[in-house]
Amino acid sequence: MQLKRSPLTVRGITFSAMFAALLVALSFVNIHVGFSPVPITMSNFAIMLAGALLGARYGFFSIALVVGLTAAGLPLLHGRGGLDLILGPTGGFIWAYPLAALFIGWMIPRIKGKGVPAFIFTFGVLMLFGSLLLYVTGVPWMMHVVPNMTFAKAMAVGCYPFLIGDALKAVIATLIIVPVRHMYPASRLVGGQTKAWAAR
Repeated sequence: MQLKRSPLTVRGITFSAMFAALLVALSFVNIHVGFSPVPITMSNFAIMLAGALLGARYGFFSIALVVGLTAAGLPLLHGRGGLDLILGPTGGFIWAYPLAALFIGWMIPRIKGKGVPAFIFTFGVLMLFGSLLLYVTGVPWMMHVVPNMTFAKAMAVGCYPFLIGDALKAVIATLIIVPVRHMYPASRLVGGQTKAWAAR
């Protein structure tokens, strides 16, 4: 048996647009803290959901659409847009958004079941790619953009204070994702996947 994947579907594009809109909406939920150029935001919560529920392809597409339009100048993230945002102190985090959705969407379908093990592994994937991956690109870029920013300082103002919040978002996202993906796997949600028997 071979698994053939059809081109983009209307359902897939529709759900991608919905999750892109979710990212835009949740990006407005942000709290600016005085000690850091990085705000407390719900953006990566939307990315976790998009990747896990839409799968790698559509998850990437939905988030990349927002990042691309933001770079083009539309005020979609935090009500801002343009290269000033994309190349600013938080740009390194934003660049990684589509990759985070891609990797989450690739890993989540490989987690089977819906019990405690599924919850733990799903939480781990969300933290690894929906949180830590963003710091891998975000912290070095902030060091590059902000004058006299050392690695220790960048971690102190751009990583450590946000890890507990990221863990809380990952827990909430996991509570949503595990039961939903059990009933509606990405292939069923966005369509476009058919089974074909190989000729023998």
